[in-house]
Amino acid sequence: MDSTLSYPMPDGVYAIPHDELDLRSDDEVDHDLFNPKPVSDEKNIWFFWHSGIGKMHGYTRRTVRNWHRRFSKKGWVVRVLDFEAGSPLNVEHYLDLHDADVFPKAFTDSSVGGHHSYQHISDLVRFPLLLKYGGVYADVGMVQIGDLDRVWNATIGDPSSPYDVFTYNMGGPEARGMANYFLASGRNNPFFLRCHKLLLALWAEDGGKTSTEGMHASPLLKGIALLDTGHSFEENGRTYSREETAKMLTDYIIQGQVITMVMGLIDLEDDWNGPKYVAEHIYAYDYMVGSQLINEITAWNGPKQFELMSLPVAKAGEEESDDQKLARKIVEDCLSKSFGMKLATGIIVRIMGETLSSLWRNNEGSDNVPGTYAHWLRYGTLYWCPKEHPAKLHFTEMPAFKIGPLLREGELGPGAKTNDFPVPN
Repeated sequence: MDSTLSYPMPDGVYAIPHDELDLRSDDEVDHDLFNPKPVSDEKNIWFFWHSGIGKMHGYTRRTVRNWHRRFSKKGWVVRVLDFEAGSPLNVEHYLDLHDADVFPKAFTDSSVGGHHSYQHISDLVRFPLLLKYGGVYADVGMVQIGDLDRVWNATIGDPSSPYDVFTYNMGGPEARGMANYFLASGRNNPFFLRCHKLLLALWAEDGGKTSTEGMHASPLLKGIALLDTGHSFEENGRTYSREETAKMLTDYIIQGQVITMVMGLIDLEDDWNGPKYVAEHIYAYDYMVGSQLINEITAWNGPKQFELMSLPVAKAGEEESDDQKLARKIVEDCLSKSFGMKLATGIIVRIMGETLSSLWRNNEGSDNVPGTYAHWLRYGTLYWCPKEHPAKLHFTEMPAFKIGPLLREGELGPGAKTNDFPVPN
């Protein structure tokens, strides 16, 4: 990205010294991404794109490049793993595809199916990569804003720190729901180990599943509520009720349900106390201010976000329109208040309509037009950093959702949750 361009620097951010950034050409950065260094420590940034980095959508490729540009000089290595035959970045070169303790049968024999099979494949590589190598796993749609290295060095990377996991939490300190689009830990983390075991157990039910459909109803998840957005939706002439939508969304984000269960599990046989672990060892930001601020500002209106980000930045002395004022607020607030920015596609598009991410994907290059608010945002995520990160959530020990063994049915805990769906008229 051209550093000679000039955009106003918002209050609350500082300019990153250029000698800390990799400002070489895209081709030179891509060479490093296609040929990453061997794993030597835990400062690893993991992504997955089934067909390889060369076939990624332009906007996500620019996002991944920025991760490298921001953090490679601080010792971080970005790797975009894939499933391409003959690719040196194929998952098979990093994990044992035939180890039943690593992957379910459907992954091993390439029979993972369903509406969102590639998303589920990417979910299945997250825990194993973090357990074996450590580092950060992020979705390719995760734009980094804050200083990852600073937080890592103060938490997971500091042997004297109590914090073993760094993430976003879906809600305030009373909520228990990790955003699986950004997970960070060291090797062999005990929390993610149990999450991985539970996820594998769900895939093994009914003789071995080939999709996540129906996993929301597993007895192993009894005690936590479905992911209810309050939405219903229509698709191909059929209306899906709020309850059907919640079940569908929960199946889609089943990894998130697994994480929530382990957060709220007390397993005396395994000497595991999830509520205590969360309170003492998880460092998390609230996901809205931390990574979804644009959605809070625009009430999750993807087409409006795309329209605003495509506007030209008002020149000095020009009067801003109301939309330009709102676009500027998005850019300035995200760059100064957030740690990241999650660009969502997948099932969210089916339920809620087009998102900024899907519209950038469908309009190649629209995120990178010089002089627009989108480009200002892109520019800021590379050259600037917020002076202050969001406030850390202060977790306390919450009542358990389940008391019993991780991989068998147990008793409902005092904190068990249920859904109260309205009866249709």
